[in-house]
Amino acid sequence: MFWKKIPKKFEFLAKKYDGDELVALDTETSGLDPKKDEILSIAAVPIKGNEIMTSKALYLTLKPSRAIAKESVKIHKLRHCDLQGAMEPKEAIERLLHFIKNRPLVGYYLEFDVDIISRYTREFFGFKLPNRTIEVSGLYHDYKQKIIPQGFIDLRFDTILEDLDIPRFAQHNALSDAVMSALIYLKLQRRRHGKRSGF
Repeated sequence: MFWKKIPKKFEFLAKKYDGDELVALDTETSGLDPKKDEILSIAAVPIKGNEIMTSKALYLTLKPSRAIAKESVKIHKLRHCDLQGAMEPKEAIERLLHFIKNRPLVGYYLEFDVDIISRYTREFFGFKLPNRTIEVSGLYHDYKQKIIPQGFIDLRFDTILEDLDIPRFAQHNALSDAVMSALIYLKLQRRRHGKRSGF
């Protein structure tokens, strides 16, 4: 059984979640290969009901083991000097696990975030991140398909934000991207239930 691989101190991850909270998750990384690139920052923002609980958000920076490529810095603006006070990766990942607990995760291109975090959890603790995931681009695709069944659906992040009339914050920042993903999720949930204005 998969769950037997989870150490006792993380057994809470294996329990079925029956609460009403989600966690919007995002990472900024040194590249786009989850098998070799490194996490530079992580943000996790709780969602409860119709509220994004930014005051309870978690934001962590991680110490990289090697120099950050210039191409990567241009995207997320995180330089090596910006990470001087960052946490050791093992400590950061353990803190993340205790923060998200067994709550479902929400995000954009979430598979990438889960894959790269899972590489760390496997290395440090011997298991893959087990939380249920909700991909906001998938929710958006299903929503648009009902409106334009035969049409092309643009799933780019900027396009989704514009179409749903959601403000853009500083993109390629883990905390901002997590909050925007949470806004997309809530907006789509409201439209799914026939409420088209506000949040």
